[in-house]
Amino acid sequence: MTKICGDASNFATSALHGYSLIHRDLVRMVRGGVVRMHQGKEGKVAVVVGGGSGHYPAFAGYVGPGFADAAVAGDIFASPSTQAIESVARRAERGGGVILGFGNYAGDVLNFGIAAERLRADGIDTRLLATTDDVASANNDDIEKRRGIAGDLSVFKIVGAAAEAGLDLDEVEEVGRRANRQTRTFGVAFDGCTIPGEHEKLFHVPERKMAVGLGVHGEPGIAELDIPSPEDLARMLCDRLLKEAPEANSKRVAVMLNGLGSTKQEELFVLWDVLEPMLREAGLIVIAPLVGEYVTSLDMAGCSLTITWLDEELERFWRAPVDTAALRHAEIVGEPEAILEIEAETPIVYMRASSAEGRRGGACVAEVMTHLSEALAKAEAELGHIDAIAGDGDHGQGMTRGSAAAAKAAKTASQAGAGPSTVLAAAADAWADRAGGTSGALWGAGLRAFSTGLDDNALPSGDHLSKGARLGMEAIMRLGKAKPGDKTLVDALVPFVDVLEEKFNASHAIAEAWRAGAETAQKAADATKELLPRLGRARTHGERSKGHPDAGALSLALCVKIVGEDLARLDAQGGRESRAAS
Repeated sequence: MTKICGDASNFATSALHGYSLIHRDLVRMVRGGVVRMHQGKEGKVAVVVGGGSGHYPAFAGYVGPGFADAAVAGDIFASPSTQAIESVARRAERGGGVILGFGNYAGDVLNFGIAAERLRADGIDTRLLATTDDVASANNDDIEKRRGIAGDLSVFKIVGAAAEAGLDLDEVEEVGRRANRQTRTFGVAFDGCTIPGEHEKLFHVPERKMAVGLGVHGEPGIAELDIPSPEDLARMLCDRLLKEAPEANSKRVAVMLNGLGSTKQEELFVLWDVLEPMLREAGLIVIAPLVGEYVTSLDMAGCSLTITWLDEELERFWRAPVDTAALRHAEIVGEPEAILEIEAETPIVYMRASSAEGRRGGACVAEVMTHLSEALAKAEAELGHIDAIAGDGDHGQGMTRGSAAAAKAAKTASQAGAGPSTVLAAAADAWADRAGGTSGALWGAGLRAFSTGLDDNALPSGDHLSKGARLGMEAIMRLGKAKPGDKTLVDALVPFVDVLEEKFNASHAIAEAWRAGAETAQKAADATKELLPRLGRARTHGERSKGHPDAGALSLALCVKIVGEDLARLDAQGGRESRAAS
């Protein structure tokens, strides 16, 4: 729902006024909409676009050189009045006639149509251009009944450039109608939108479902499907539009992947990453693609794909310079690159251990890292939930990503014949690189330090493991500046190392000593629920975390528990030293 609303009945007008204040170098507010601050030259065709509010940056965001001369704004999802359209068009008119552009909706058709009649009656030649790009709203043989949705941007951008280039009214109208005939859009919604002042969405999409064939006025889709993978979603959008390709289709296309209001740009980029190769495989040459929010529906979650098949003239106008609040670029020249090469990772050459025991030890370390990765993947949701209480909720994901990368790197090093120290060092670097953040850096540094306590040419002994644990702890405390009581992983790590050393030095088997340390670490991690955080992001929300254990301490306790289980298994198999060397 809209959180910053004020008087809901005045929401659209207030938003338009605020927009005009921000972009006063481009527009000025008039009754019913906005016009260019600096009008085009005398005799120019005036391009006036509009519709209901709630779709920003459509339509006010596209007023400026190279695009629209004015925009008319109705109330939320409501056509502007005839009077508003007529008034704005009169202010924008420069002697070359007027193009009125709008989506093909009953209210818009009626009000823009009446306004056009009134303008013509006063001698202002006015043409209507209703976009009909939504393939889900009518069959291919009833194109004139289709709605205009995100394709508004593509069509009106081309029309605006044609008018800016000095074409006369007949020519601009013809360009617009051709662009509309060549434009297709198809979209999906993950959830509905909320009208300002209301508390309930206009419609809901069931969890883990998506509505197919949405509109941009809060209309639900024509069907509901499970949310697919990015690859399958891209394929569905792409295939549906390619089936609708105009008869005289070119292979050169303008493409827009549009977010509907609350689907983030990063999500759209992920979708584009798999969509772009599909378009290329279909033989299409994508000219100056757009990915972002261009025609929205308040806070609706979802996206749409628009393709405009270009001829030489349409492409020239699509590439033309534009200067508006929402779209700004110089003339786009040159051909698109066929493939963007991604730099490959530099291969790492691992030194082979000189002894069979060293190579066997490396394999043991790799196996342990695999088990750690599996355990952390299972615990991801729980760790994330705990971290979200006073942090940013990403601890589970970070630990899962880091440990998975570490397991992969450890396996690669082990298969190359590397010993325990090298295998663990490889895992440490991969963990830090993939996990990121504070936790990733500390785990990477801690495991790196631990690796220096091991010997590449020997099975890890009790001495090696005890020394490595101490070195890892010291590195984490030195770099993280944490101490016991700060409610961090150190609260579990310090007692673990202390008990491990105590038991091991008292001639306990290393597996037994490690188990005792792991049990102590778990108790210490659980006890962090009584602490208040004194470091990191959680510090500013300390009271919220009271009564909840620290996610970092819990994950540390889980990891040492898993390692302990592997040590016990190996010890039972006679696969390593079980007692301290004398």
